[in-house]
Amino acid sequence: MKTPANILSFWFEETPKKYWFQATSAFDSEIRQRFETTATNLAASFSKQNTHDWENDVDSTLALIIALDQFPRNMYRDTPGAFAWDGFALGISARVVEKGWDLKIDQTRRAFIYMPFMHAEDIIAQNKCVELCDSRLEDGNTLHHAKEHRKLIERFGRFPHRNSILKRENTAEEKQFLDNGGYSP
Repeated sequence: MKTPANILSFWFEETPKKYWFQATSAFDSEIRQRFETTATNLAASFSKQNTHDWENDVDSTLALIIALDQFPRNMYRDTPGAFAWDGFALGISARVVEKGWDLKIDQTRRAFIYMPFMHAEDIIAQNKCVELCDSRLEDGNTLHHAKEHRKLIERFGRFPHRNSILKRENTAEEKQFLDNGGYSP
């Protein structure tokens, strides 16, 4: 099993930022090869309990969030597995914010504490994300995307681009939105 330091080093030091939110099969494959066992073990521990030993430290908690929120989006792209651990990541992020630990993390890394709020199909989480990005980040780009995510949840109650992946029926409005190339987070 990889350590929190392995995850943070890979994500913030080895990986160019352009790959964080860009779909490439090579990058997805690398994450799967290097971190899938660790990520699935971490997720399995949350299935048994609602916390993990890695939550005892700011940096290891950030690594835990990346492993359960960002890595699945790469490892299981275009499958339901991409979103399977979102609830775990959101719970961890909420605890980090409650403790104020997010403010102990550098600005460039802090946005990843807020990503589980942004990924949630829940208006309360979306509002919290916008609030956090607006008040605790200097990065206007992250705030922009937080607001765009929230607009989708306000309008549809879910992310329409996930519907086909999750075998959900599109409403007529969602279909029109997707057919017109609507914002896809």
